[in-house]
Amino acid sequence: MNTRIPFLYTSLLYICAFVLFLEWLYPVQEIGDVTNLTVFILYTLFCFSLSMLDVKWWISFPLKGIGMLVIIDALFVPASFLSGAWFERVSMEIGFNVHALFSQQWFELTSMFRSVLFLIMIWMLSYLLYYWFIVMKRIFVFILLTFIYLSVLDTFTTYDADAAIVRTFVVSFVALGMTNFFKMIDGESLRFSWFKKTPMWAVPLAVMVMFAVLVGYAAPKFDPQWPDPVPFIRSAADNAGGPGAGSAIQKVGYGNDDSRLGGGFVQDYSVIFQAVAKNDHYWRVETKDVYTGKGWEKSSEPSFKPQQNGNISLKTFQNSVETEQWTDTVSFQGDKSLKKLVYPYGIKQAEMPKDLTLLLDSTYGEIRPERNGEAANPAKYSVTYEKPSFAIDKLREVRGGNSDLPEGLQERYTQLPASLPDRVGELAEEITSDDGNRYDKARSIETYFGRSGFTYQIKNVPVPKEDQDYVDQFLFDSQKGYCDNYSTSMVVMLRSLDIPARWVKGFTSGEVIQSGDSTDDYDVYEITNANAHSWVEAYFPGSGWVPFEPTQGFSNLADFHMNIDETEQDDAPDAPETEAPENQPEETPEEDTTKDTTPEKESNSASFDINWWYVLAGAGVLLLFSFIVYKMRFRWKTVYLFRKLQRNNDAKTFQEAYHYLLKVLSHQGLAKKPDQTLREFSKQIDSRYNTDAMNQLTRNYERVLYKNELNLDPADELPELWKQLMRQITT
Repeated sequence: MNTRIPFLYTSLLYICAFVLFLEWLYPVQEIGDVTNLTVFILYTLFCFSLSMLDVKWWISFPLKGIGMLVIIDALFVPASFLSGAWFERVSMEIGFNVHALFSQQWFELTSMFRSVLFLIMIWMLSYLLYYWFIVMKRIFVFILLTFIYLSVLDTFTTYDADAAIVRTFVVSFVALGMTNFFKMIDGESLRFSWFKKTPMWAVPLAVMVMFAVLVGYAAPKFDPQWPDPVPFIRSAADNAGGPGAGSAIQKVGYGNDDSRLGGGFVQDYSVIFQAVAKNDHYWRVETKDVYTGKGWEKSSEPSFKPQQNGNISLKTFQNSVETEQWTDTVSFQGDKSLKKLVYPYGIKQAEMPKDLTLLLDSTYGEIRPERNGEAANPAKYSVTYEKPSFAIDKLREVRGGNSDLPEGLQERYTQLPASLPDRVGELAEEITSDDGNRYDKARSIETYFGRSGFTYQIKNVPVPKEDQDYVDQFLFDSQKGYCDNYSTSMVVMLRSLDIPARWVKGFTSGEVIQSGDSTDDYDVYEITNANAHSWVEAYFPGSGWVPFEPTQGFSNLADFHMNIDETEQDDAPDAPETEAPENQPEETPEEDTTKDTTPEKESNSASFDINWWYVLAGAGVLLLFSFIVYKMRFRWKTVYLFRKLQRNNDAKTFQEAYHYLLKVLSHQGLAKKPDQTLREFSKQIDSRYNTDAMNQLTRNYERVLYKNELNLDPADELPELWKQLMRQITT
């Protein structure tokens, strides 16, 4: 007799499926943009638990849907759950993403929509794996795909899959052993009375798996016999057809060679230094002045001059600019070293160890510490600086001319390659056509990217081909990239308008890891490789070099103010800000502008009017309909199987009908006892219902079970006998 595998062992098998599926989820946080993986794992556990408990679909379906709504509400919707504002926000998200889908703007899909798709995938896979592991007991394909998935990630990404592969090996062999044992039990139609009481069958399986793992761990292993193919594949993909082709992959961080920009990179959150600071600000390192069409170089070799007593003679802005004096402390972590000083705008003095000498190249703003004539980095130092605040009204006084400029500044910082396509300058003219002063022109270009469909992206960023200009490709072809793309494009467009501008490198302010206890206390910031950044400086006569931030997701950390009447000040911008993309950049943004800034509704008239009586009435009708469907489920299934018996006069259909008969009898309180034979049980049923139908059905079932030889004649009475007995039982 084909008996049902005990729930305990099917549960163990399904737990193996859950553990294997987790191996697909763990790498997502490292190789993707997922920051709330724990939430998705909990939802996975919830879905798998409902499937393992074999909860009816009309119960599990709404439960999983409600769980998904709760997660989306907690992660993305600030309004009250199921409130009018909540529905308004969700409907806006749906409309925006549907439009993006139909227009094939895949990178425009919001984080909420992508999370919904991810949750639906988890939902569907909980059903699929239950079918593979429990119903069909065919799990080898999924195990094979898991090994391939982990191997590819380990080879081509930063994910280390060593431990994952060992875990997968152990769980896979346990699952394969269990499924093969269950198939043997089903095929031989063995009873499970001994099986329920004797779990000793699992001991040999566990011993074999552990022995294989220990041997694999302890056995000597050959070194790789073939060279690693990844560098070859990447070089072929990145540079096929000549230099610049493809899309190079690099690791984010501060680098010295900027001559060939472009290509994606992977995140690196290694800590470079910590700073005890009072304010958010950029950490400046150096500038570059020559744009080659492919990247940035310096027009001359740096000329370093010693700085006496820690005083720094670097000037980036004029004395007329308002300032506040502060002192920050920088501590480099471990062996991290740039061999260049990182410093705020307005640096005046650096307090260094006595054995270090400071040298300054005033042209490029690079400060180099040296020890015994060799570049070195102090483990810790303090910098005193004058934090500038630029007057917007004064900046707007600068019109089109470049009078009173330092010697050589105009020529050096308006340089552009002869190969630059004309359409770059034409675009700059178009963007600034309504602006009458230098500041407004710079602001128009700074904000252009955030309102023109450009996408912040660190992966699949193209490298310009040999005949392509880096800026032209970004502005007119790809329109996707990161800080280098945005900052370089702004500098080039400013220069095309005859506005002196230069490219600046350094770090953003990082993340606060310890806040001060009071308003007078300093915060502790942690700056990682992921905070490496580039931005723009434009020159304004009378003010000096003024920073601008065109990269989406970042706000200009410089201070701006208006020296005008209060009535006019209300209409003036306080500081330049840029719009943020949906995706989180690799350099940590100083202000997350992707958050919902929709103000709270002041009255109910601005929100959806929901008639809750209609909602309750609809819910009542739905519940009543569900109750009727549930109560009549046996009758509908009986009709379905009866018609199937009439159409398919084979052993498989008859066996399915007989099993369903046993299930209905069990539901009516007439379950077969473990010590009863089928014939004894059939006599009991026939006696209760005063019929001989159960006996005839049982004899034919035994023919199917033991001889596999039932072929129903079209005129056979078995379908009718089965129908009459089912009617008696369910009436």
